[in-house]
Amino acid sequence: MLQEIADHERPQERLERGGIEALSDVELLTLVLRTGQRGASALELAQSLRARYPRLADLAAASPHELSGVAGVGRAHAAAICAAIALGRRADQHELVPGERVGASADVFRHFRARLAGLRQERFYVVMLDGKGRVTREVRISEGTLTASLVHPREVFRAAIREAAASVILVHNHPSGDPTPSPEDVALTARLRAAGELIGVKVVDHVVIGQGRYQSFVDNGQL
Repeated sequence: MLQEIADHERPQERLERGGIEALSDVELLTLVLRTGQRGASALELAQSLRARYPRLADLAAASPHELSGVAGVGRAHAAAICAAIALGRRADQHELVPGERVGASADVFRHFRARLAGLRQERFYVVMLDGKGRVTREVRISEGTLTASLVHPREVFRAAIREAAASVILVHNHPSGDPTPSPEDVALTARLRAAGELIGVKVVDHVVIGQGRYQSFVDNGQL
């Protein structure tokens, strides 16, 4: 039990003494969990979680429902783990704040990569820009299946018109990890570009995000 571990070996004391890098994944999880449950210490629950999810990427991708299915891990513990992972992802982002110009596709990738990493479904976002190329807002348009997002021009440009956007950047992820645009991605981009031209909202790029890498239609000469 955690209470039986010598003070100088407890995760919190080790963190204070040696810094965060001194802690193992299990010790970090122990600090997130804080307390045990059903006869198991926080340390034992952390060990069970790491045994269930040997890869941290799998732990990060698990839903609260899946996490709470691990013996001894209740809803509160599952929520704490998901919150800690979300904070880490957000801290790793290069945020596109309203009023900031988007300099390159890499800026879009850095903004979205942590949020979209490890997702099992495609999500489709639109980043709206004003007449000077500055961000005004981003909107999530759809969440699809493992293989496709359902995106209709009406939903994309309804948000753009409401925000008086001059142009938009399309963004979505590939759960497979491979960001290579699919034929469906190419067809959708052409459809949205044509629709945008009709109403005066330019599609300036479509960024497809995979695992640790991305593809840009503009960089690839496809837009």
